[in-house]
Amino acid sequence: MTACPTGIAHTYMAAEKLTQTARSLGHEIKVETQGSIGAENVLSDNDVRDADGVIIAADKDVDRSRFVGKKVLAVGVAEGIRHPEQLIERVQSAPVYGGEPGDGAGGGAAAASGGGGTAGGQERSVAYKALMNGVSYMIPFVVVGGLLIAISLAVGGHPTPEGLKIAPGSFWEDVNNIGTIGFQLMVPILSGYIAYAIGDRPALVPGMIGGWIATHGELYGMKDASAGFIGGIVTGFLAGYLVVWIKKVKVPRFAQPIMPIIVIPIVATTALGLFFVYVLGKPISWVFTHLTGWLSGMTGTSAIVLGAILGLMIAFDMGGPVNKTAFLFGSGLIASGNQTVMGMCAAAIPVMPLGQGLATLIRRHLYSEQERETGMAALFMGLFGISEGAIPFAAARPAQVIPANMLGGAVAGALAGMAGVADAVPHGGPIVAVLGAVDGVPMFFVAVVIGAVVTALATVALVDVAERRKSGARAGTGGGAEVMAGADAVVTVGGASSVVAEAGEAEPVVTEPVVAGPVAAGPVAAGVGAGAGAEAAAGGASRTAVAVAPVPGATAAPGQGSDGEAVETDGAEIDGNDVSGDGQGADGDGDSDSDSDSDSDSAPSVEVLSGYLTEQTVKTQLDADGKEAAIREMAELAAGTGKVADVDELVRVALAREAQGTTGLGEEIAIPHAKTDAVTAPVVGFARSADGIDWGSLDGTLAKLVFMISVPEAAAGDEHLRILALLSRKLMDADFRARLQGAEDKTAILRVLGEIH
Repeated sequence: MTACPTGIAHTYMAAEKLTQTARSLGHEIKVETQGSIGAENVLSDNDVRDADGVIIAADKDVDRSRFVGKKVLAVGVAEGIRHPEQLIERVQSAPVYGGEPGDGAGGGAAAASGGGGTAGGQERSVAYKALMNGVSYMIPFVVVGGLLIAISLAVGGHPTPEGLKIAPGSFWEDVNNIGTIGFQLMVPILSGYIAYAIGDRPALVPGMIGGWIATHGELYGMKDASAGFIGGIVTGFLAGYLVVWIKKVKVPRFAQPIMPIIVIPIVATTALGLFFVYVLGKPISWVFTHLTGWLSGMTGTSAIVLGAILGLMIAFDMGGPVNKTAFLFGSGLIASGNQTVMGMCAAAIPVMPLGQGLATLIRRHLYSEQERETGMAALFMGLFGISEGAIPFAAARPAQVIPANMLGGAVAGALAGMAGVADAVPHGGPIVAVLGAVDGVPMFFVAVVIGAVVTALATVALVDVAERRKSGARAGTGGGAEVMAGADAVVTVGGASSVVAEAGEAEPVVTEPVVAGPVAAGPVAAGVGAGAGAEAAAGGASRTAVAVAPVPGATAAPGQGSDGEAVETDGAEIDGNDVSGDGQGADGDGDSDSDSDSDSDSAPSVEVLSGYLTEQTVKTQLDADGKEAAIREMAELAAGTGKVADVDELVRVALAREAQGTTGLGEEIAIPHAKTDAVTAPVVGFARSADGIDWGSLDGTLAKLVFMISVPEAAAGDEHLRILALLSRKLMDADFRARLQGAEDKTAILRVLGEIH
């Protein structure tokens, strides 16, 4: 089973590699793929039962409950491409999932790093995958709840001394109540699915209940505040690892069936709940009380300093104890006639969602499709003073987003304090100014805008630095190229070896059908292209099944999904925020004006890659000798079709994608790609390099076969994913690559490429 947030190409390449290798070794293999297209060739209960082992190459959480009692080897998806023979050999001696403590197949994402999984792939940490799993499930609750609250306040709200209020018994009060329920479920969902990614289903209930406790401060002595989303993250990890620990306790065989459905959830929920109430809750309450006292002693200090401090606090945890302390301090002074302190808070409150939403517009390539959509919702929520709109970003990238939020909040609060902005109601955001509750409206908007811009610029700078560091680290370890999520499982029947594997999005690699079944725990639909090869060698045939699944979004976040990766991130994904995240496949046209090919024959009538790749977008030899020059040459080739509106922008987006992780797939192949409105329609180009170009590929080979895929932002659909999957899989055929490399002219090249179907 392979899985990643946004990858596509590697998913199918791994599936094909495993299939080819298993067949050559006399094993029977079946590949299950999961991706944006949906699960295909899913492993049936019979497939798993007959399998000798399961290979999981995944960078996301996958459901492993169906593999209990089987040998499971968990690695990064890149290992499926680079070392398929070793994986098939190693799985024969892999630990049994659900057996002894420390087995290679733990629960959820935890297994990915346990036991046999750590030796192989460039796999993301359990903590990262668990956090992104929780964030991806939380985002819909943030968006739905926040937008319903914002709409109800905009249409039915009016300023009062207690804040923006909606008339009791009105239609808009009902809408607001529904939105409030979404917000109340937000943190429990985050906590629950973090726990689920670590400890599987038994951890879901303790994680969710722990998250609920974290957001209800009255349970541990905090009447007006709670631990907020940070508390939810803490309870999620505590619940997940507590369940993993309980699973290691040996129990009599008769008690084993009730452990995951009764014993573990009850014990873990009770222990976690009491621990939070009696141990964690007290320090949180103490911090809240003493922060309030400390702020009370600062009322006579400089307004600029006080505003900066309040802005820092408002932006830190967005609904947590620090945020609530500052908010309640400001709102409490309104009754005494001091409205300037609330004015500082009101200016800082919308900065986080506005800044994060703006960041997704400034540097789109750093975010998955799901994150960009969440960014638009965050912008809307920011206008209504709903700071929780930034929580998904803070939860996904706390080290980058929280400092950026605090910097922007401090700037906004300081500017409001310096200008003497006053707010007569305990609420924040532009909405209170529009409704007439703010004194000093021009400077209020200046403070909000500058604070949001500072947050956005700081965020993209910090995220960009972090992504470059990760890309550099992956390149140094050979994992810089697209990481594809997938799972491969090797199964042996009657002395013969069988392998079961899952791979990201793709069409069936093999023709053997499989009954669909649940595969991934992520919220994103799993697209599966599975290859089930069953060439049984005489005397000792083995059966192998492989499955591949992409991580959610991301993309991601989400989506992310995605990209999604992102992954997103995220290793190099064939889609990061570009192609695969939305399922853009390939398309291309290119110009051949600079091509000195001597093809005299007319192009074959066969349609290549659904017509996206044409004679016009084929070049027999690249002039470039470097990656950047090659990408520009390919972009100019595509421009000859008239489908490229801005060559420079296309090159910029493609290079930005490379900065996230190389698109060099190994086997002398590179598939650079870009999703941008610099192209008006999908276009795919192909060119060859005689000497090869250093593309930072996984296997260290120079790229001699280069496909460039360019699609507009609005492009979407399973067709693009299907084409990209076909292309990636077919390129794993050594004979196909050799014929493509040896084709004499464009006509011959198109004839070879016409075999992709």
